[in-house]
Amino acid sequence: MSLDLFRLDGKVALVTGATHGLGMAMARGLGRAGATVVVNGPSSQDRVARAVAVYEADGSRAHGYLFDVTDPEAVRQSVERIEREVGPIDVLVNNAAVIERTPLLDMTVDAWKRVVETDLTGVFVMSQPVVRGMSERGGGKVINICSMMSELGRDSVGAYAAAKGGLKMLTQSMATEWARHNIQVNGIGPGYFATAQPAPIRTDGHPDDLAGAAVFLASAASDFVNGHVLYVDGGILATIGRPQEA
Repeated sequence: MSLDLFRLDGKVALVTGATHGLGMAMARGLGRAGATVVVNGPSSQDRVARAVAVYEADGSRAHGYLFDVTDPEAVRQSVERIEREVGPIDVLVNNAAVIERTPLLDMTVDAWKRVVETDLTGVFVMSQPVVRGMSERGGGKVINICSMMSELGRDSVGAYAAAKGGLKMLTQSMATEWARHNIQVNGIGPGYFATAQPAPIRTDGHPDDLAGAAVFLASAASDFVNGHVLYVDGGILATIGRPQEA
C-alpha cells in the first residue's frame, strides 16, 4: 500500500468553525497533507484572518470566509463564492457547533433551539449545496464532527447530546442516500481534549490527535468507509471507568 492514499494534494477542504480549537487542529492536518484549506467562522472577520495566517505559517494554502452555517442563503452564496474563487469543494468538515451547559429543567426554548439549530440543522444546511456540487462531479468526502454524546447522555448538556445523537443518524442517512454519487459520509467523535470549551472535564487528549482521523476520512484511504463514526477518545467509550494510566 502506498502512503500516497493519504495525500490530499489538489483537494479543496472546507472546515466550518475552524478558527480555533478542534476545528483548527483538523484543518491544519488536512493542510499538511496537501489540501487547500478553506476556513469558516460566523462572527469575526479578524478572527478568520488570524486563522488563515496560522495555516499559512504551516505552509498550507488557506482562505477564509465569514458566514453563519444556519443561514441557508448565506451558505448557498458562500459555497458558490468559494467554488468560484478557490475551486470545487472536495472535502467538507462540518465542525461548527455550540454547547449550552444548563440542566434541562432550567433551559429556555431559545437556548435549546440555538444548540440544535447550529449543531444539527446547520450540518444539513451546510451539506446540501456542497454535496450537490460533489454529486455533479462524481464524488467527495463529508466528515461530520459528532461527539461521545452521540452515544451517551451527560448531566447538563441535554440539548447538545440530542443534537449530536441526531447527527450520528444524519451521518448514516447521508451515507445511505449519497453513496450512489460516490460520496462517503463519516463522522469523528472526539473525546475530551485540551481546549477551552471542556476545560472542567477534559483528559489528556491534545487537539492534534484528531488530525490523523480527519486526514484518513478525507483521503482515498477511506474510499470504502461509509456511514461510520470514528471515536477518537483515548478509550473512554470502551470502559465504564477511566482507562488505566501507562
